Amino acid sequence: MKRLTDWGRVAAPALLGAALLGALPALAQQTTGVPGSPEATTTIDGKQLPPPDPKFGGVIKDDALQSKPWWAPRVTPPKSAPNVLLIITDDSGFGMPGAFGGVIPTPTMDAIAKEGLSYTRMFSTALCSPTRAALITGRNHHSVGFGVISEQSTGFPGYNSIIPKEKATIGRILLDNGYSTAWFGKDHNTPAFAASQVGPFDQWPTGMGFEYFYGFVGGDANQWEPNLFRNTTQIYPFKGQEGQWNLITAMADDAIDYITRIHQTDPSKPIFIKYAPGATHAPHHPTKEWVDKISAMHLFDDGYEKLRERIFANQKKLGIVPQDATLTPWPKDILKPWDELSPEAKKLFIRQVEVFAAYAAYSDHEIGRVIQQFQDLGKLDNTLVIYINGDNGTSAEGGPLGTPNEVAFFNGVSEMPVEEQMKFYDVWGTQYTYNHMSAGWSWAFDTPFDWFKQNASRLGGINQNMVVSWPARIKDKGGVRDQFMHVNDVAPTILEAAGIAEPEVVDGIKQVPMEGTSFLYTFDEKNAKAPSRHKLQYFEMMGQWALYDDGWLLSTKVNRAPWQAFGPANPDPLNNQVFQLYNLNENWNQTDDVAAKYPEKVAELRTKFIAEAKKYQVFPLDASVAARIVAPRPNITAGRTEFVYTRPMTGLPQGDSPFILDASYTFTADIDVPQDGGEGVIVTSGGRFGGYGFYLLKGKPVWLWNLVDLERIKWEGTEALTPGRHTVEFDFKYDGLGAGTLAFNNFSGLGRPGTGTLKVDGREVDSKQMPKTLPMILQWDESFDIGSDTLTGVNDADYKPPFPLTAKLNKLTIKIDRPQLSPADIKALEEAMKEKAKAD
Repeated sequence: MKRLTDWGRVAAPALLGAALLGALPALAQQTTGVPGSPEATTTIDGKQLPPPDPKFGGVIKDDALQSKPWWAPRVTPPKSAPNVLLIITDDSGFGMPGAFGGVIPTPTMDAIAKEGLSYTRMFSTALCSPTRAALITGRNHHSVGFGVISEQSTGFPGYNSIIPKEKATIGRILLDNGYSTAWFGKDHNTPAFAASQVGPFDQWPTGMGFEYFYGFVGGDANQWEPNLFRNTTQIYPFKGQEGQWNLITAMADDAIDYITRIHQTDPSKPIFIKYAPGATHAPHHPTKEWVDKISAMHLFDDGYEKLRERIFANQKKLGIVPQDATLTPWPKDILKPWDELSPEAKKLFIRQVEVFAAYAAYSDHEIGRVIQQFQDLGKLDNTLVIYINGDNGTSAEGGPLGTPNEVAFFNGVSEMPVEEQMKFYDVWGTQYTYNHMSAGWSWAFDTPFDWFKQNASRLGGINQNMVVSWPARIKDKGGVRDQFMHVNDVAPTILEAAGIAEPEVVDGIKQVPMEGTSFLYTFDEKNAKAPSRHKLQYFEMMGQWALYDDGWLLSTKVNRAPWQAFGPANPDPLNNQVFQLYNLNENWNQTDDVAAKYPEKVAELRTKFIAEAKKYQVFPLDASVAARIVAPRPNITAGRTEFVYTRPMTGLPQGDSPFILDASYTFTADIDVPQDGGEGVIVTSGGRFGGYGFYLLKGKPVWLWNLVDLERIKWEGTEALTPGRHTVEFDFKYDGLGAGTLAFNNFSGLGRPGTGTLKVDGREVDSKQMPKTLPMILQWDESFDIGSDTLTGVNDADYKPPFPLTAKLNKLTIKIDRPQLSPADIKALEEAMKEKAKAD
């Protein structure tokens, strides 16, 4: 057949291959080879995983010559079981890819659409790791502990970010049925408090049924210098190649190597890959080559409103959107119209979106290389490719103006002035920014819908699209499917495609049945217009919720833009809502609210939502956003106020390291300075985009706070330390009430001022006040390091990592004194909460 150069640049021709059977029900046992021989294989009924060891079938006498050896058959999937490549991109709305009317080049996704099927009603949960948890388990996100991202987890079953043992992943099921399984890219389903080398590792990919993992842990990662793991070991392949190496290409390279190794070693063994690039989650980090390609196309020069109109026209031309559909009005109250922007703002915003678009196009290209490898190995004909565009709608977490540093958003800096951002214009998207674009572009990329990621009640947050190909099985090439489906439908579909049953017991634990519904029936052309088999589905994210019921959609009116994360939460998110009602069978893109016309339908669907919420662990509803970031969790630092370290150590993730924000603290280092002087990092946490560092610079002790790359406050000794033993100390006295105020729906205790004092051998050498402090997080994808600095440094002007400590560290002691609310404080906070409730 004709080779596809960079898979997707041209439409895939009809692929040739063996006439393989397609969807099969769970099959009767299939065996090959002579029973008991080394080459014998068998399928299993799959009810119990792992399958019980078979009884020895040979003969044992007193001597080997009179005995008959016997080997247990290797477990294999049914002969027709396909390879499965499950691709999910990040923070990408319906109107982004070309196959669905977008203007950004996505030839790989377009080619799969032409070779297979396009799906217009694939729904997400509105947020990253909740969608991914539903995807890999076949259950609703609250059912598997992911009501929100792990970094916001709380101590309730629907929100603890722990996938229960009675809900095994698709990776585990396929593995025990004879597949090779691997996970590449983003892992946002390992609890933040279990991400260190202390483990436990049962919630890492390798503990959830994926034999091989190559990717990053957490919500986002610097693609130039990521917190990268191979299995559970952190690796640094980019060192010495900063600004040249990029994870988007590196993970494609690693996946290609994996596919090749598995198929060359055992060509008969099918593989399952979850492929999850960081694109297009912030930071948007494409290579310069791709930025130059997109910039030369001038796709965005006329602004985000015109972009929205152009995408909408393309969608109608493609027949993706009904011809009589209309758009909701541009939200002038939160997003300034393009014509009202200054020339400087327009220039900045175009730069922001060109980098975003380059990131999307770059990622799609690298996905094409992975698919090409299946073809080069002659395996594509029996490979099921599921390519989901986005785990939620496009992110608006950069706010109306965008930001060169997403870490600033998570600390409440939601609107950095354009003139301040222009300082980063020439390095936008490079290793020197953690960038996000203006929310105006995000609104446009969610066309024909409105709102964004996080908004679970609007289609812009939850209505994704998807393309699927399986040349040996899908013959309706280029077909479009409009049936309602949810990411929890993917795992049941894969099992049905492979002819593998859902297990009843895994590791001795009875399993809860999957809650999704297989959409394999849509692969047949005769079912192109068949009614959806997924009839009822709830949605909930941070207090905004909806219910889909066979074409009807009950929605709560959006009461918070995604960048408005730091205000008091809605105290009654079940009832304190404005309800909207849509008939999606007649009003495809949620523009005609008929709640006033059908009040009884509103009441009926609200009752159904409550029933679903009770069934799937959605209660207690919680509308807080930022407040949950600093909620207490069962990590290895929980309850501790003192930490002692006696030797260098690196790589401790933020979720498992000493948390010093919104508190007083003292760092005391006992060191021996060598004869030629001391240099290097004593301790650091965070990096270029937010964090702190305690180090020796030209022999002088330095403490530095990096306030999200906007300001750096430095305490420095006046003299270099003499050779010999010294104690260097940084003491910080916090002036606020601390995180305890959050229990009263009040942020007043966070990010308050404080005074820092640097001491050498008990003598004060520098003291100054910080007028404000970081309230929420350090840079998430950086670690807590002692003795050297991994990834990026907190101040490029002072040093470049790893900047190892040349002095001998005898002991580092950290003491944390968290504020405690007095009875008077509690009374005042209670009164303030009551007054706020009255005002609402």
